[in-house]
Amino acid sequence: MKSGGYIVVEGPIGVGKTTLARILADEFGARLVLEQVDENPFLRRFYDDPEQYAFQAQLFFLLTRYRQQQALAQQELFRQTIVSDYLFAKDQIFAQTNLSVDELALYRQLFQLLDARLPKPDLVVYLQARTDVLLARLRKRAREYERRITPEYLQRIAEAYKEFFFQYEETPLLVVNCSEIDFVANSEDTVDLIREIHSMGQGVQHYIPLGSR
Repeated sequence: MKSGGYIVVEGPIGVGKTTLARILADEFGARLVLEQVDENPFLRRFYDDPEQYAFQAQLFFLLTRYRQQQALAQQELFRQTIVSDYLFAKDQIFAQTNLSVDELALYRQLFQLLDARLPKPDLVVYLQARTDVLLARLRKRAREYERRITPEYLQRIAEAYKEFFFQYEETPLLVVNCSEIDFVANSEDTVDLIREIHSMGQGVQHYIPLGSR
């Protein structure tokens, strides 16, 4: 992993993306870029009525993420190290899961137009965890609207992530199994992961943290 690079932490809802992104940003002295989830006015309504509000929620996320990424690129901030808790391309995961056929067709046209204008990360760290772990972590952080997320929906999202990253080839990819470990509580795992990031080359690597071995 080169210095001054762009690192993205990704994974399904509740896996610990933002927590790890904060840790990595501190370690690398990097600028931290966080997804603006709570600013989406359609998100709570989506969890109440997915069929009615999926498209609005998805478009809001798409355009918000695009503006944020474009601003970084225009300011040439990628000269310093950047750590983000989302990958722009992952927007497709939720679109494919939640939108109707016609909505998805329209969404894809817009996504392709915007995606072509943005820089790609130097490394994506993809966090995986079992559905029961994801659900427990969601309940622990106790966001009111997330109480409406069912285990079935969480499982669908986790499976969609697996399928997406199984086919992902745009950038180097580090797949991390974190069902059994806590990067906040276990500094040894964090040090081991950072060492793995520093040594990361091209292609896909699968990494099992020390606490899971």
